[in-house]
Amino acid sequence: MSVIKSGADESLRIQSLPGLREQVAERLRMAIATGRFPPGARLIERELCEMLGVSRTSLREALRELQTDGLITLQPNKGLSVSVVTAEIAQSIYQVRAALEGLAARLFARHASDEQIRALRESVDRLAEVYQDFSADAFIAAKTRFYDILLEGAGNEVAADMLKRIHTRASQLRVVSLSSASRAKQSIRELSEFLDALEARDEELAYRLCVAHIEAAATAALKSIGQPRSAPL
Repeated sequence: MSVIKSGADESLRIQSLPGLREQVAERLRMAIATGRFPPGARLIERELCEMLGVSRTSLREALRELQTDGLITLQPNKGLSVSVVTAEIAQSIYQVRAALEGLAARLFARHASDEQIRALRESVDRLAEVYQDFSADAFIAAKTRFYDILLEGAGNEVAADMLKRIHTRASQLRVVSLSSASRAKQSIRELSEFLDALEARDEELAYRLCVAHIEAAATAALKSIGQPRSAPL
């Protein structure tokens, strides 16, 4: 099992105080999503405090939030570690994504402004750029932008909140599966077709293309962890 070391890496350090717990939690989520903190890695409070430049009180508040979200696990006699996404958990994540993102696709096609549709298209163009020279940090930022626009345009706050809670766990799988050039190109083609349906305000087609995209992502993600997809979404 790996252990997170502080070393000389100061890229995670917190720069300002307002919303400190949220800042700490977000930095840790990003580190987990990009694989900087890999699945199974032990999280040592002293090392994290030094790395982030925060007190143990602020760190523990953020860690409790991540534990509630299932991103980290407390193991008896071992302490905290980054949760491992098993094939069963991955399958469940993609099932929930298919249901909620399919709903978001329908609602976006129905309610989004023309400006939001243009912004979503631009976010897909940005994803295509990122895939050309793959960087986990840039990819997560671009994907987060895509979902922020999609969920804002859909206008369902409950679905948005639920999806945001599972997207970090899904990102652990995305970073691995999309490092494959073939899957990255296919993903962009799927998203471009999805945008075409949204621009046409075709709710049913947008829904089907969104779910098909997630099914393809699930297949690639499970393959990346050495497991075939055991059931349809």
